Amino acid sequence: MGGDGGARTGEHGGHTTVPGPLAARALARESGAARQAVATGRWRPAPADAEAAAAVLARLTAPLPDRRGRAARQRAADRDRRLQRVLRTTLHHLDAGAVSPPAAALLAALARALLPWHAAPNPPPAAAAPRYTAGPGGAAPPTDAGEALLPGLTALFTALAATGAPGTAPLTPPVEPWRVRYAGRFRRHARPAPGVWTAETVRCPACGATDGPWAVTCDWRRVTLGCPCGAVTDRHGLALSEVWLVLPDA
Repeated sequence: MGGDGGARTGEHGGHTTVPGPLAARALARESGAARQAVATGRWRPAPADAEAAAAVLARLTAPLPDRRGRAARQRAADRDRRLQRVLRTTLHHLDAGAVSPPAAALLAALARALLPWHAAPNPPPAAAAPRYTAGPGGAAPPTDAGEALLPGLTALFTALAATGAPGTAPLTPPVEPWRVRYAGRFRRHARPAPGVWTAETVRCPACGATDGPWAVTCDWRRVTLGCPCGAVTDRHGLALSEVWLVLPDA
């Protein structure tokens, strides 16, 4: 976010993943930048940002069901389900394309940190639904680490969801674009009906290549893919999460 987000630019190959159970490097950066921007008045969220923040906040603060007398396994599932619902609400508002660039950057970073709950405890209801890798296959999500994020995120999203004073115009800080080279395939998913998904591999419109290495550029509103053949396109149909969540930890 402005000067606070400079680490986002450049090649991701120069970064290393922060040790720990969650890919939370981007979240730490974007949360810190968002707190500073709100505290200093550089970010007065627009209605779409406040609406998205309120939706995520409702998931962050949702109480766990009263499971007295129930098995520990059920209580563990309840804890994971809350984190999963935070992730899915975050993805919904990220990919809807209505929020401002700083809000999109924050939501994307939150989604990356919560990826271990993409399919836990309830997998998406179709084989073709997006499958984001979030660690060793089959590993149990690090629930304690995920819940440790909740207090700080609750405070931040409470501030973002608060309505501005009457007559106060929204103010959005600048966000620097990020650029990365990515070798691999991008998959575009669609959901034409409840529980029905389709998936298609993105191809270069000029040469038909699918594996890159792609030159990816994003300004948090639009993603552009550059193919080694020289073709550049932003008409790939990919949602922001379908690009951001398959890249190396940023």
